[in-house]
Amino acid sequence: MTLTLTVSDEVRALAPGFTHLVIEAHGLLNGPSTEASSALLDDAAGRLAARLDGRAPHEDPHMVAWRAAYTAFGSKPSRTRNSAEALAKRALADGGLPRINLLVDLYNAVSVAHLIPVGGEDLDLIQGGMRLVRATGEEDFVTVAGGEETVEHPDAGEVVWCDDAGVTCRRWNWRQGPRTRLTERTASAVFLLEGLAPVPDVVAAGAELAELLEKFSPGARIEVRAPEPAG
Repeated sequence: MTLTLTVSDEVRALAPGFTHLVIEAHGLLNGPSTEASSALLDDAAGRLAARLDGRAPHEDPHMVAWRAAYTAFGSKPSRTRNSAEALAKRALADGGLPRINLLVDLYNAVSVAHLIPVGGEDLDLIQGGMRLVRATGEEDFVTVAGGEETVEHPDAGEVVWCDDAGVTCRRWNWRQGPRTRLTERTASAVFLLEGLAPVPDVVAAGAELAELLEKFSPGARIEVRAPEPAG
């Protein structure tokens, strides 16, 4: 069954240049990071450095657009960076990118190389469809703090991804909750590539991610959906 993703009119009004591409995949093989996935992350960091050519990630036009969107819903973009900017900052630091697991490494590499926010959710753990909305502030966001599970609530007006059970990602793509994240047990997943005007080539980034998924999970069933139009 195809996962339904919707973007609310309130979010469209906040960021009329928003677009997203969805990849739904079944029959995936996940596991610990490998030498091959680690090499992809290192290569992505090199591609990012070449793209930026000495600039800081937040100076890239796409990151400028994301910072403006975060400011529009009341977030401080220098404190809560969008996922692509946060990863890019780590990629250029001495410690480099984290190695999480094979599937996360793949989509992080694409995110960094193209400077596009990319997220992955375990389809078997999502309840109902996914919706991008402006929060009321009453929604539950289950996370972990100090090793203990805790429930937070988004700020009123904050942009969040949610399903029928609650918020899956706060501040658009800033922090994913552990409930639906990709683990080494994940076999089915949805990957979301998000863009704002000036829109980067999400189609090329999506094609690269789909190719990597096919390479590392031979025989997987992968569906790439055309980007949702901006506006």
